Parts: sequence; C-alpha cells; structure tokens
Amino acid sequence: MSNNEKVYFASDLHLGFPNYKEGREREKIFVKWLDQIKEDATKLFLLGDVFDFWFEWKNVVPRGFTRFLGKIAELSDRGIEIHFFIGNHDVWIFDYLAEELNITVHKKPLVIEQCGVSVFMAHGDGLGPGDHGYKMLKKIFHNKILQWMFARIHPNFAMWIANKWSVSSRNGQNKPKSFGENEWLYQFAKTENKTNPHDIYIFGHRHIPEILNIDKNTKYVNLGDWISHNTFGVLENGVFSLNSFKD
Repeated sequence: MSNNEKVYFASDLHLGFPNYKEGREREKIFVKWLDQIKEDATKLFLLGDVFDFWFEWKNVVPRGFTRFLGKIAELSDRGIEIHFFIGNHDVWIFDYLAEELNITVHKKPLVIEQCGVSVFMAHGDGLGPGDHGYKMLKKIFHNKILQWMFARIHPNFAMWIANKWSVSSRNGQNKPKSFGENEWLYQFAKTENKTNPHDIYIFGHRHIPEILNIDKNTKYVNLGDWISHNTFGVLENGVFSLNSFKD
C-alpha cells in the first residue's frame, strides 16, 4: 500500500438538527468540504451520527440530505473508498446507503493498517465504563422486533416522534472544552491498548475535538463535530492531524 495516500475522517454532522434551515446550511458547508478533499482523498471515513435521525422503511427513506448524498455518490463514483459508521442517532441505517452509494457501512469498530499505522475506529457510543442507561437503550434500538414495530408506524408520525426525542436528548447538555483522561472513550482506548495495541484510536460521539497521548507511541483522537467545530482528521504519510474547515 502506498504511503502517500491521504485519508480523511469526520463525524457528528447531525444533518437535520435542530431544524430544516440550520441543518441545510450545515449540509452545504460539509458538501463544500467534500468538494475540497475530493481531489486528493483516497479514503473517507464518516464515524457516525451523520444524520440526526434516519430510518429506512421498505420503500421509503427520509426526505432531504440530497446535496450530501449526491456528493457522496460523486466521490464514490470517482473511486474514493468511503466508509460509513452507524452512530447512536442514525442507528437504523440498513442497506439503502450501501446499495445506492456503493459505500461500506459499519455497525462495529474497525481496525485498519494505513500508511504503516494501525488505526482503531468506532463512533464510540456504549464503549468504555459508565453510561449504563444508554447501553441498555442501545440494546433496545438494536432489537429486531422493536425495529419491525417502529416500521409499522406511518413515516410522518414516526419522524415526528424521532425528532422530538433527538431534541430532548440534548436538553441540559453543557459540554466542557475537554474531557481529558476522564473521558470514557479514552479509558476504553487505554484498556484496549494493553491487550490489542494500536497507534491511533479515533472516535466521534462526544463532539469535543481532542488529541491525547495514551503512551509515547499511541494517541487517542476525538474528531469533534460539525455543529460547533467543523473539525476533521487527516492521515498522510503516517502522520495524523486534526484540522478545522473554514468556510
């Protein structure tokens, strides 16, 4: 594998949040970024919560996101390898995106060897100590019977329920500027590294752009988000950097 491949990482766009207008503006900004990277990107990893909510009925998919989906299709058609991780907000992605856009959808963490670097990737929800309430909720979301029952609800009403839940789930959340080494995902990476060491651990989910050292050879990375930070990661020639897109 060539060492001059340029690999990009982004997470937590939450397209559609908090309303149509603001979600559309964020989508336009992200598409501008995709236009910028398409000239030199060989791979693109989207690490979850790309959509603030997504559900696929048998013959219906959510309205909107046309610019984003069209640009992803363009990059895929250009030969850029695209990987899409399911997050806790777009957990009900099934086969539509993979078939329509020719991208790879991941439901579990992924490890790759890139430019001589071992990279562990995941959205991050449910990993590490703590957050037991969400871990129980995650099992409910993945329950096939409950997914089947939700699919029986008319899409108009189902999307209304989902959007109400998405907004309410953020109430009272005041995120710090840094979680530091107390971060659950940092603790997960530190424990994982003792038995299955990697060079870089990359996550989304927490919306705080951050790079921390696990030891002298290993880094923990959180990609931040595109609600407040417009941050993304780049791996080139074995070196990882965290950057911010200026529109």
